[in-house]
Amino acid sequence: MSPEADTPSGRPKALRLVVGRIGRAHGIRGQATVEVRTDDPDLRFAPGSRLLTEPAERGPLVVSDMRFHSGTLLLSFEGVADRNAVEALRNTILVVQADPDETPEDPDEYYDHQLVGLPVELADGSALGEIADLLHLPGQDVLAVKRPVGPEVLIPFVKQFVPTVDVAGGRVVVDPPAGLLDLDSVE
Repeated sequence: MSPEADTPSGRPKALRLVVGRIGRAHGIRGQATVEVRTDDPDLRFAPGSRLLTEPAERGPLVVSDMRFHSGTLLLSFEGVADRNAVEALRNTILVVQADPDETPEDPDEYYDHQLVGLPVELADGSALGEIADLLHLPGQDVLAVKRPVGPEVLIPFVKQFVPTVDVAGGRVVVDPPAGLLDLDSVE
């Protein structure tokens, strides 16, 4: 999530947030299946929404129609009229520009850019490292924690193992399952 441009004060003017990935074509009329990576698809994919793309040369794309079919998001884009055009867009990442001060409505949800770089400590207060990345895996999200010594550790991002996320205070407290931090010593 990199800033689009900086303001004179040095603050980013806009953040690029990944909101989805185009999958396979659905039918023959230019509908694409979309792997949703946002908690607010109705807002992010509303007809008329302009989505940036990665790679950039595939976009921008403007949503002309949105619907769910059997739990799968289907999008149509202006100028993408058939199955072949959708297949040419397959695996394109969909991105929106967002205000850097924007936060999710749910207080227990976070944007990746809010967490990456935060110090991580154990429940006893000892330092563990800092969040290097947030991995969005099919089963659950996982925090990738870079430690000062030893390999990176992956901690499931669930309340049981991450009881405290204090973005304003600049810290995350983890209580990983027994043995998780010792896996690097196994030979």
